[in-house]
Amino acid sequence: MSLCPLCNGLRKINVSCPECGNDLDDKGKFMDYADEYSAYMDIDTLKLNDGYPQSLQKGQCPHLMKCPECGHDEVVLVQE
Repeated sequence: MSLCPLCNGLRKINVSCPECGNDLDDKGKFMDYADEYSAYMDIDTLKLNDGYPQSLQKGQCPHLMKCPECGHDEVVLVQE
């Protein structure tokens, strides 16, 4: 199991909104929004069904990023 630097507060990333240019806010792991128990499940097991087939093999953590200005959201794959 790898360690995600965003999940563990080791670093931050700056991603600009493609719609309005503002900075996107990190809303955490994409898998945490699957259901009410996802945040408590094993991360590697969740990656098998996260919709990103290579996330486990490539050591990537899908994070939901959202624009506070226009509401645009997207998933960014963070290297662990």
